[in-house]
Amino acid sequence: MNPAARATRRLPAEWEPQSGVQITWPHAGTDWGPRLDAVEPVFAAIGAAVTRREPLLVVCQDADHHRHVLAQLTRSGADPAQVRFGIAPADDTWARDHGPIAVIEDGQPRLLDFAFNGWGRKFPSDRDNLLTRNLADQGCFGSTPVEPVDLVLEGGSIESDGIGAVLTTSHCLLTPTRNPGLSREAIERHLRAQLGAERILWLEHGHLEGDDTDGHIDTLARFCDPGTIAHADCERADDSQHAELALMAAELGELRTAQGEPYALVPLPLPAAIHADGQRLPATYANFLVINEAVLVPIYGDPADTVALERLGAAFADRTVAGIDCRELLRQGGSLHCLTMQFPAGVLPR
Repeated sequence: MNPAARATRRLPAEWEPQSGVQITWPHAGTDWGPRLDAVEPVFAAIGAAVTRREPLLVVCQDADHHRHVLAQLTRSGADPAQVRFGIAPADDTWARDHGPIAVIEDGQPRLLDFAFNGWGRKFPSDRDNLLTRNLADQGCFGSTPVEPVDLVLEGGSIESDGIGAVLTTSHCLLTPTRNPGLSREAIERHLRAQLGAERILWLEHGHLEGDDTDGHIDTLARFCDPGTIAHADCERADDSQHAELALMAAELGELRTAQGEPYALVPLPLPAAIHADGQRLPATYANFLVINEAVLVPIYGDPADTVALERLGAAFADRTVAGIDCRELLRQGGSLHCLTMQFPAGVLPR
């Protein structure tokens, strides 16, 4: 593809009209295996909430798994007419990172199939890395072009305002186990060429204990509109996460929009620490998913749930804000946004 064509690309914002959301369903061969009975209802609740407003693409392992998942979704109140299925072996279920990343080029969607290596070779990923191609070969994306990209990049590591700004963290994108030998400048060139990024906003701080992603931006700070950023905020000075998140908040306060204005910041308080097997889990309200007419927010059975829902409700005043209990998801180090990947209008066949 010539450079002039790439210059027309942009990474759409999550709040733009969508054709659907992908979710990869857990099975006994994933790390969810010992707790499938506990976690499948969470997947089903997310899936049902999506189908009330748009299609849901569910990735299953085989025909038997397909039938099982459809029964789970139906019991949870999902609209069967809104559910599409793809069959593809998967190592895990984090669609945000093994799913394709959609860009808009000359007004039409295009799917970029970046390499996925298990968050810097921490976990098996060979089947996940082939998942997008398998789905494309089945026609799951209709006539939308799918372009392989020889760069490791996870959807959870980038955040777009839809008009040229990409927010990310240096700790994640510059981790040498992802793209060895690529400097910050080289990574920026890739983001400009592949995503059409005009401004790359790097955060040097921000960390959640129990996070395996090296600081994915979707656990820390999210655009709500081109001038507003919601972010994880730790108000307790005695919390081990307080210092890093305070430094991140200061960085966010120094960022400017394309017009030179400071961003309006929406602090999302952390819930009280949640532990499993002696480890703190990365609970964050920043891991919300924007879909057509709604925002799905992970909640954790904590008084801070109410505060986060109220603040996000004000930030997304034109959408319904709904909480989904995601405590079970934390056991594998992620939450609601990590499990899902949205597609802009025109990607999924009707």
